[in-house]
Amino acid sequence: MGGGLAAAKLTMGPVLFNWAPEKLRDFYFRLADEAAVDSVCVGEVVCSKRTPFFVPYVAEVTGRLERAGKEVIHSTLALVMTGRELTQLAETAGSADLLVEANDISAHALLAGRRHVIGPLVNVYNEGTLKTLAGRGAFRVCLASELPAPTLAVLGRAGLAELEVQIFGRLPLALSARCYHARAKGLTKDNCQYVCAADPDGMAVETLDGKPFLAVNGTQTLSHTYCNRLGELQALEAMGIRHFRLSPQDVDMVAVAGVVRGLLDGVESVADAQGRLADLAGGVPFSNGFFHGREGVRFVDPALP
Repeated sequence: MGGGLAAAKLTMGPVLFNWAPEKLRDFYFRLADEAAVDSVCVGEVVCSKRTPFFVPYVAEVTGRLERAGKEVIHSTLALVMTGRELTQLAETAGSADLLVEANDISAHALLAGRRHVIGPLVNVYNEGTLKTLAGRGAFRVCLASELPAPTLAVLGRAGLAELEVQIFGRLPLALSARCYHARAKGLTKDNCQYVCAADPDGMAVETLDGKPFLAVNGTQTLSHTYCNRLGELQALEAMGIRHFRLSPQDVDMVAVAGVVRGLLDGVESVADAQGRLADLAGGVPFSNGFFHGREGVRFVDPALP
């Protein structure tokens, strides 16, 4: 990568899966102590029923991350449906000392007028939307995973806000009021028994001919593949995008961050980084099709014609 992209920033996105509170705590502790990331997102995005279990550890986790020099971003719920969830959202948005990531447009409304981040589950597809959000206090926007390169380039040239894209991890595709995980186990959402915890990397969904295609995480649908945009980093940087997001999976994310940081710093080749990332992914296939205007499930080697 020549001189590298040392000015680029790495963000560890929020953990989307239902990990045990102690596992989640230790994950953040290790990020604080060892990970080559600049920002870390903390907070429940998918299901508010999971939130209480981690509350006892939040202050300790955020304090340790901040002492390690990490920017801590408090991610909000992506689908607000109840009065309790709205109250919780309002409390987070109303805390002036927190940097908050809005994953629902209602969160952005509550944050209007103060500095905040827009998450990838708020659709930003054009300059008009980006200008509106930036004018209301959004200084950084993590763009939706489905955007192709030409659209990313247009938004990057606009220069209206700091832009971020996901470069690793399962892509968040959709959310529902229904819990797929509970339904698959013959349970209801209200009596789910937290069965999603049995799948710390998501539950595979197969096509009729038995091929894994998607992953289910409670009420969320994700790609089965891990997004891998290591080969597109230079192109993204040329578009004016400086922030790159890693979405946590049940793999060694500290090592994943190290691979990406080495590539950004120019001390590792794309080919070597791809090989190391494949080893860390443990056989899960990669995809980057959306960037290239192809089916999202595809992996296109940018080095090939």
